[in-house]
Amino acid sequence: MNFSLLDHIASISPRALLFVVGEHAHSRYYSEDACELAAELKELYVVPGAGHVDLYDRTDLIPFDKLEEFFTKDLA
Repeated sequence: MNFSLLDHIASISPRALLFVVGEHAHSRYYSEDACELAAELKELYVVPGAGHVDLYDRTDLIPFDKLEEFFTKDLA
């Protein structure tokens, strides 16, 4: 998988995008870069105190309310 992940951002960014990233994730800059390049409607939601893998299974940190809001409002 040797390709730039952001080469095709224009093909998905006319749609609403929600980037969810942990505050202390070492890959946070990927989401920040993608959000910067994406067209509107976009949002970068930073989860306080979360690291790189916390949002996989730490249900106390997963922002379910934010995800529900996004799926209900922006993807309905």
